[in-house]
Amino acid sequence: MASQSQGIQQLLQAEKRAAEKVTEARKPRTPGFSVPPGKARRLRQAKEEAQGEIEGYRLERERDFQQKQQAALGSRGHVCAEVESQTRRRVQAMQGGQAQGKERVLRQLLRLVCAPHPQLHPNYRLGA
Repeated sequence: MASQSQGIQQLLQAEKRAAEKVTEARKPRTPGFSVPPGKARRLRQAKEEAQGEIEGYRLERERDFQQKQQAALGSRGHVCAEVESQTRRRVQAMQGGQAQGKERVLRQLLRLVCAPHPQLHPNYRLGA
């Protein structure tokens, strides 16, 4: 985050320097004179240099951003795949445990249903 704000600050400073060069080139040196042809050329040259400097810096910052983004996305993809494989293993372990418990529960349930032991409920009263 701090590097982004530094980059923005540098870009703003470069644009400010470019604007200063342009205003300096536009200022007449002595009052009452028109803009000489050489000055117009210098003005165009200053604008072109400033634009080139700004564009170069912008491309550099964009390249840095793309590299950082790729690094972050690559690591995130790795973490996502790892979490997915752990989840798959846990689900398989749960399904295996459920299958083992299912057999035991079914045997116990069949034993209780097929071999009843009739007895009166303790709250039942004879002759009420």
